[in-house]
Amino acid sequence: MAADLDARLEQLAALGEPVRRALYRSVATASDAVTREQAAAAVGVPQHTAKFHLDRLVADGLLEADYARPPGRGGPGAGRPAKVYRRSPTEVEVSLPERRYDLAGRLLVKAVTHAERTSLPVRDALDSVAREEGRAAGAAHRARRRGRAATTEAVMDLLRSDGYEPLNEGDDIVLGNCPFHALAREETELVCGMNLNYLDGLTDGIGATALRAALDPADGRCCVRLHSEVQ
Repeated sequence: MAADLDARLEQLAALGEPVRRALYRSVATASDAVTREQAAAAVGVPQHTAKFHLDRLVADGLLEADYARPPGRGGPGAGRPAKVYRRSPTEVEVSLPERRYDLAGRLLVKAVTHAERTSLPVRDALDSVAREEGRAAGAAHRARRRGRAATTEAVMDLLRSDGYEPLNEGDDIVLGNCPFHALAREETELVCGMNLNYLDGLTDGIGATALRAALDPADGRCCVRLHSEVQ
């Protein structure tokens, strides 16, 4: 969703400041957690400057902070633990337009594993995996309020979070962006089939019985359209 994209952009914007970027690189490439003093020395800035930028990186989720005593020091007289910094496990990825190659990769890896386990053709396994993944995603976002309007809005929210850029066209939903654009250009039939099954599962899982996913390719948008079946 837009708020999620804004948050990721703000995280990346934090690295636009040269000193902050240098401190992040220094901490991220260190073999162990580093103190403020070590980070400041590595980059060549005063400790108070390092503290400001390191704590900003922690607030933005790019670094983690903890307290620890230096190796070999413990017990009475060892002094107070020092604040140390290490890279956060948080992953930040931004693409404009939005792309979700991580989702495509996950579906393809699961499909290959499923095919090896069941002896299904890979394409059949991909159809099955994509539908089940979509159904699980939809079920997790099922509208708390009942009614067609609430369900449709839940569908729109989930499509936005997946990067589809949904738009209403009458009672239908058209998808202004393909999250798998480069893959779809190279292997159109395979990727569009995966996309169709994922969205079919998504609408099923979310309970949108009035919407039906169907292939409807056109230039400049996703190959799938969600048709309204309400008369």
